[in-house]
Amino acid sequence: MMTKKTISASRASLILFLCQMITALEVPLDPILLKELSQPPTITQQSPKDYIVDPRENIVIQCEAKGKPPPSFSWTRNGTHFDIDKDARVTVKPNSGTLVINIMNGGKAEAYEGVYQCTARNERGAAISNNIVIRPSRSPLWTKEKVEPKHVREGDPLVLHCSPPVGLPPPIIFWMDNSFQRLPQNERVSQGLNGDLYFSNVKPEDTREDYICYARFNHTQTIQQKQPISVKVFSTKPLTERRPTLLTPVGSTSNKVELRGNVLLLECIAEGLPTPVIRWIKEGGELPINRTFFENFKKTLKIIEVSEADSGKYKCVARNPLGSTHHTITVTVKAAPYWITAPRNLVLSPGEDGTLICRANGNPKPNISWLTNGVPIAIAPEDPSRKVDGDTIIFSDVQERSSAVYQCNASNEYGYLLANAFVNVLAEPPRILTPANKLYQIIANNPALLDCAFFGSPVPEIEWFKGVKGSILHGDLYVFHDNGTLEIPVAQKDSTGTYTCVARNKLGKVQNEVHLEVKDPTMIIKQPEYKIIQKGGQVSFECTIKHDRTLMPTITWLKDNGELPVDERFIIHKDSLAIMNVTDKDDGTYTCVANTTLDSVSASAVLTVVAATPTPAIIYDRPDPPFDLELTDQLERSIQLSWIPGYDNNSPITNFVIEYEDGMREPGVWHYQTEVHGTQTTVQLKLSPYVNYSFRVIAVNEIGRSQPSEASEQYLTKAAKPDENPSGVQGIGSEPDNLVIIWEPLKGFQSNGPGLQYKVSWRQKDVGDEWTSVIVANVSKYIVSGTPTFVPYEIKVQALNDLGYAPEPAEVIGHSGEDLPMVAPGNVQVHIVNSTLAKVHWDPVPLKTVRGHLQGYRIYYWKVQSLSKRRRRHVEKKILTFSGNKTHGMLPGLEPYSSYKLNVRVVNGKGEGPASPDKLFKTPEGVPSSPSFLKISNPTLDSLTLEWGPPTHPNGVLIAYTLKFQPINSTHELGPLIEIRIPANETSLILSNLNYSTRYKFYFYAQTSVGSGSQITEEAVTIMDEGKLAMASRQVDIATQGWFIGLMCAVALLILILLIVCFIRRNKGGKYPVKEKEDAHADPEIQPMKEDDGTFGEYSDAEDHKPLKKGSRTPSDRTVKKEDSDDSLVDYGEGVNGQFNEDGSFIGQYSGKKEKEPAEGNESSEAPSPVNAMNSFV
Repeated sequence: MMTKKTISASRASLILFLCQMITALEVPLDPILLKELSQPPTITQQSPKDYIVDPRENIVIQCEAKGKPPPSFSWTRNGTHFDIDKDARVTVKPNSGTLVINIMNGGKAEAYEGVYQCTARNERGAAISNNIVIRPSRSPLWTKEKVEPKHVREGDPLVLHCSPPVGLPPPIIFWMDNSFQRLPQNERVSQGLNGDLYFSNVKPEDTREDYICYARFNHTQTIQQKQPISVKVFSTKPLTERRPTLLTPVGSTSNKVELRGNVLLLECIAEGLPTPVIRWIKEGGELPINRTFFENFKKTLKIIEVSEADSGKYKCVARNPLGSTHHTITVTVKAAPYWITAPRNLVLSPGEDGTLICRANGNPKPNISWLTNGVPIAIAPEDPSRKVDGDTIIFSDVQERSSAVYQCNASNEYGYLLANAFVNVLAEPPRILTPANKLYQIIANNPALLDCAFFGSPVPEIEWFKGVKGSILHGDLYVFHDNGTLEIPVAQKDSTGTYTCVARNKLGKVQNEVHLEVKDPTMIIKQPEYKIIQKGGQVSFECTIKHDRTLMPTITWLKDNGELPVDERFIIHKDSLAIMNVTDKDDGTYTCVANTTLDSVSASAVLTVVAATPTPAIIYDRPDPPFDLELTDQLERSIQLSWIPGYDNNSPITNFVIEYEDGMREPGVWHYQTEVHGTQTTVQLKLSPYVNYSFRVIAVNEIGRSQPSEASEQYLTKAAKPDENPSGVQGIGSEPDNLVIIWEPLKGFQSNGPGLQYKVSWRQKDVGDEWTSVIVANVSKYIVSGTPTFVPYEIKVQALNDLGYAPEPAEVIGHSGEDLPMVAPGNVQVHIVNSTLAKVHWDPVPLKTVRGHLQGYRIYYWKVQSLSKRRRRHVEKKILTFSGNKTHGMLPGLEPYSSYKLNVRVVNGKGEGPASPDKLFKTPEGVPSSPSFLKISNPTLDSLTLEWGPPTHPNGVLIAYTLKFQPINSTHELGPLIEIRIPANETSLILSNLNYSTRYKFYFYAQTSVGSGSQITEEAVTIMDEGKLAMASRQVDIATQGWFIGLMCAVALLILILLIVCFIRRNKGGKYPVKEKEDAHADPEIQPMKEDDGTFGEYSDAEDHKPLKKGSRTPSDRTVKKEDSDDSLVDYGEGVNGQFNEDGSFIGQYSGKKEKEPAEGNESSEAPSPVNAMNSFV
């Protein structure tokens, strides 16, 4: 049974109160539901906080809100009420709070600069917008100035200043000439972030008179132009080269503050001859991957989405062949407030509790303040259900008057955040929003999700049932989601059926039925097979499927994962694909795809088309091996190999494979070198130093590979320094006081020469130590001892041989050995979710105390005792590990109504840290298991004795047993269900006043305060009445007597003889004395015989419903149908009618007399006949 946690309105401590707080009720976005519910206002649309408007257009300040009833709107300007009706230029859009300020008819935007705020209000509260700062954009003209021509010597630096006018927003700067063509920029000439044009050194081609700086103001779509600047470069010989110096920024250090989330732009522009190049590094760290970009020819470092981790010192280094210079920029990342937990709307029912939480972060830490309905909460009307505790408002025992809109303001010197969240107190009975009788169809062995979207206040409890009289679903076969959805993780065919969702709260109950159909999966039971067919032949692929009979599959054929060609040669049958007159284009992969509305399967096969066998047949074979290999153009790192191809054996050579042998290290072992097209007979091969090469060539055609050619002559390359360093360098510790440096050694001829060794270097990171190095050989590991525990090291491994060192290796970061963590997690808290599930919270340990790589936290928990049995048991500890830096975890599979203990430990690569103090917690009661047995004994005529054993797992305190039983008749139909409640301390019951000789079915289960447990069923029968039993015995005895069997055989023989005689007489066409009998009796109900066709008259009651005559035998329903008498033969003897079917079988007898007798009478006043004798025993 599903259980939900409820909250009492106790005056417990704040921490305990918050631990027990329920989640706020969400209002589903159902349009019909939203129209019916009262709701405080919610701001849905508003203008940005910093709103720059075009002074030539009307100003539109948006404010849209929703609520029930619809809200009214008001505005403030610069903190005071803005009376819209007094300004003819200001209007409000209908059914909206949006302001429209008419500027286009003579108004001035500057007159409406200011800070605006919108308030939306209805009877349940008031929501407010952000402070919207309105500023008109500005695009001022350049101040007039006299621009002097620039005369500069070739090779000197030059800066052309732009100094654009200050606009709102700032303009975009670019340099062009008189022809409106952008001036070319490169590493030597570039534009700075401030708009100035920088020349690292000038050249004669820089001479021109039209260096023009333009400022584009996007908001007003205007461009302003500075006076052209003339530059004249004069030459002096010779040019003096110089080391770099920085044009911007000045000095050796500077500072920059940037806000979190913005783009960080750092700039270094240097002069020098030759032109310097710029390189950026971050001291003590790496530039962030995927967020770092270099612009303006690497003079600008751009980091997007900066965070506090990007604070630090950034160094730009300008370098040319004569030297270098550098500048260090200290970056500090501050942060405007940003949300950690924004307050969310809260829907409660009267008497419930709840919280509004407003948590924000920033740098510096933002200040949190609360408002209610737009008024600071300190001066707002008192509400006894409300208590403010810093960033949290706690509500207790709310009433309908507690409904309001609360505003949380988080602010620091860099900005603010404002959020509205309403508290809406509603009392609503449950509603189920999922359509009734919704049908779900899935394929077997897949999960099934049955929806039960609901709403109500208080939050309804949801229960699921299967079938009309099914019990509550629970257990491992089902998953119950908080939104009401029932999940069957692995649905089977027997999962098909009707499921009922019941939602109930204290205001009512509602239910809804949905239907689940589980279908058999679609399978391809005969798949297409690989085929080889000659050109011009025909081929067929089979594809037989098996599917659920209620699904209609469609079969689609694909070729090479695309549609089949539109060609009448492709014929699709129900279970196959046929291709007639196969061509080379038909070669490929054919796929059969079977689709239903619920699933899809496919199978593929390859068709290979070969040429028809010619006459006479051409013999195809692998090519002959190449020969006459020759080495030419012998250089240190390359050589040319040529050869003559062998005969291709009627299949063209497609490619040649070149292999090599290293006669110095691996004689006799051939390695792949390269391959070339089959038309080539020469190749230039790259070689490695210090290798004794031999080469051979293999030819390849469609049939296969040739035998290798004879080996070429040997060629020994000269030794050289290593070209590369070892890969896979790592630094890990095996003990707390060491560092193990490992690497992948160079292989084979990667050594490039004799005497291969490795220079291993290391130093502790970020402490300014010098490198420590050691040279080793023939190993791939080195152990550094005496290190501090788990500190980072910079490591590099460089290869060297007798000829020198490899290039400088890359540095990697490793760590010395780990040790066991030092401290245990603190503040361990346990929150009970339900009777079998608990959630554990703890505070993370400081990372410095982990002393290793944090792998996670480990919970040890064990059952102390069962609260129902009050006895201790053998302690069996269970362990759950939660990876990463988590601070909570779930404990599943707990036993209800039990006492448990747990502790938490932090885990690193070395092992576990100390355990936290043992935390004791108890699970609540659950539903019990079924009673251990149900025994039914001592049957009598009207009573049965029931005995039972208590549940093996009571899971709580038993409060009662429930017995339900009902009779079962002879057709296995169930009678009315009777329910009896039995005290929990009883173990037997005598049921009286039962029916004799009756089978009963019993359903028996136990109950705790949580609910009913699983039931156990049994069947039993009361004994039969002795008088009835004796009569039945006598009837059985008569039926088995010999005289009775003989009499019945005689009667049957007599009837057979009569039938034969009658049949013979009728076939002869003779008349029977029926007519005379009819005339003699003159019965008005008997119609005369038809004379024209010689048939006998039909016997019928005047109204087809009169009772039969005396002595008649009727069917069990006491009627004889008219059609049963048609074409009958009647033999009159002693006033008795014998009726027969056309095949001579006996039907019954009729009397010619008018007197009525009881329908079941078997006697007559007339003399008995053989037919009467037979009837007496029917």
